[in-house]
Amino acid sequence: MKSDIEIAQEAKLLPIREIATKLDLEEEDLEYYGKYKAKLSDEVWENVKDKQDGRLVLVTAINPTPAGEGKTTTTVGLGEAFSKLGKNAVIALREPSLGPCFGIKGGAAGGGYAQVVPMEDLNLHFTGDFHAITSANNLLAAMLDNHLHQGNALRIDPNQIVWKRCEDMNDRALRNIVVGLGRKIDGVTREDHFIISVASEIMAILCLAENMQDLKERLSKIIVAYDYDGNPVTAKQLNAVGSMAALLKDAIKPNLIQTIENTPAIIHGGPFANIAHGCNSVRATKTALKLADYVITEAGFGADLGAEKFFDIKCRMAGLKPEAVVLVATVRALKYNGGVAKENLNTEDLDALKRGIVNLEKHIENIAKYKIPCIVTLNRFVSDSEAELLYVKKFCEDRGCEFAISEVWEKGGEGGISLAEKVLETLETKESHFAPIYDEKAGIQEKIETVAKEIYGAGAVTYTKEALQQIRRIESLGFGETPVCLAKNQYSLSDDPTRLGRPSGFTMNIREVYVSAGAGFVVAITGTMLTMPGLPLHPAAERIDVDESGKITGLS
Repeated sequence: MKSDIEIAQEAKLLPIREIATKLDLEEEDLEYYGKYKAKLSDEVWENVKDKQDGRLVLVTAINPTPAGEGKTTTTVGLGEAFSKLGKNAVIALREPSLGPCFGIKGGAAGGGYAQVVPMEDLNLHFTGDFHAITSANNLLAAMLDNHLHQGNALRIDPNQIVWKRCEDMNDRALRNIVVGLGRKIDGVTREDHFIISVASEIMAILCLAENMQDLKERLSKIIVAYDYDGNPVTAKQLNAVGSMAALLKDAIKPNLIQTIENTPAIIHGGPFANIAHGCNSVRATKTALKLADYVITEAGFGADLGAEKFFDIKCRMAGLKPEAVVLVATVRALKYNGGVAKENLNTEDLDALKRGIVNLEKHIENIAKYKIPCIVTLNRFVSDSEAELLYVKKFCEDRGCEFAISEVWEKGGEGGISLAEKVLETLETKESHFAPIYDEKAGIQEKIETVAKEIYGAGAVTYTKEALQQIRRIESLGFGETPVCLAKNQYSLSDDPTRLGRPSGFTMNIREVYVSAGAGFVVAITGTMLTMPGLPLHPAAERIDVDESGKITGLS
């Protein structure tokens, strides 16, 4: 069996200018990054903004498991299937982070014959967007520490600095550090921290900004610290906005590549959904909606994280109205939720499937709360028995969901025809009455508890003393009427990653709350969630190599 990278390297790519013609784009609309990838120029939006929007479909999934679900693979394969049916479709995805690429997950370009390519470029440096975000983040950190060293005219309290440095790599040793050691000229000694770049507020800002003016306005609002009187100190006060924007001038432009079957794919931005808002950029999605009749996008991790934030943060802020949701699951993952060990998942086990399918059931219910039609798709494995497939099909249909089998990993677009037809049928026969699940004018605690109880299934929410103090400060500063972004582990509906299936009535703990003033939301950290991941015992980096000809291997 060929690996994902072998399949991708054998693909017959078209020059990116030919892909662009499928979206009625001209050569002058592209800024080339080699033969097979390009950025969309600033002029593209001005040229298309008055066109009618296409129809927006979100792909999400059950909670991830070691058994695999295939959300990105399904997204890509569904786009390919739309193209095979003669539909004008485009895929809108996030860019992968180097952290998971060299950590546990490996690449994030899809899989099998449902991949975006060139996959090596996408998974590694791509067009440099993440490097620009990292640089802008760390420039602000450097200017903050320089301000302290040069006399601290803003009276910043070193014990109330909230801006952290970042790096797009899993590096646990950088979570908590001390800077400024050495001589007086080496800076002010203080405790500092690193987060992964995809958790940076600048990543969130880039993905929510409509244009350069909006980007600069958002950057100016970033709170980096508080002074000795408790007043916020911003990036604008440090005179950092212009230089940060200069670093981001190209990164704000969406990227165009293609799938293995030459379907256009607009890839841009990449905040994690477990520690950030988990969606590709507003600019990319809105541009895609003007360029195609159908836009297929995804949100990170399970529907409890990515889809919730897509609906309550991105759609609310950008005025987007999704018309259908594709919910991805696998029989293997459902049996894993039912207590079957990974090594035994290839054996038929209807009892375990019945125990584990409650996880899918909760996600179906959650999507219904947003009043959007749902299509469940099973990413099929050869080990799935007919009895198992029929059980899941009936389970979904009994709950008012359309159902389709997906075989896009093995067959590409051809394996997604059944799913594509179900999506098209749903778009034509079922109306979406999309609405966010809470009023953003509600208090911060009320919004947190709405998500925790309605979406996760919590029975109660507790707060540390520090979190309650932080909420009071945020509300007193006028940031209470914004969406909330809950940072939670991705493996469980609860804040305990070991609780599989459908835990309910549990108590969720909020340990930290802070405002991302530029992004326009409040972040609440649950349980033991970390904003800088670590590497596993045997990271994916150990398997990756490049030969003398420049061919990369081991990237999956």
